[in-house]
Amino acid sequence: MPKALIIEDTPDNMELIRFILNKNGVETIGAENGRKGIALAESELPDFIILDIQLPDINGTEVLQAIRRSKADGKVPIIAMTSYAMSGDREKLLAAGCNGYIEKPIDPVMVMEQIREILMNP
Repeated sequence: MPKALIIEDTPDNMELIRFILNKNGVETIGAENGRKGIALAESELPDFIILDIQLPDINGTEVLQAIRRSKADGKVPIIAMTSYAMSGDREKLLAAGCNGYIEKPIDPVMVMEQIREILMNP
């Protein structure tokens, strides 16, 4: 069973993402802030990471860079999932090292399809 780390500070969003992934056979681990997310990425070595960009302690781009530099395997797929959707943000996040980008609010019917597409085409 694949394992996903979800780094998300909004409890409702965390619950929804976990539900969708669990329903589709993905084990989930959750972190409500960036520092905990980095630590869990290193200790749990997930198969992929869902990363909110607006976090309460450090921003998602810093989390992304820290995970890329860590022993968590700099090649782990990281998918930004954010409402932080200004013009050019998608391109900036992909250039910074994200493998994919999904805008919130997420569509529960489409999100697994989007995740699979990103993971199949890193």
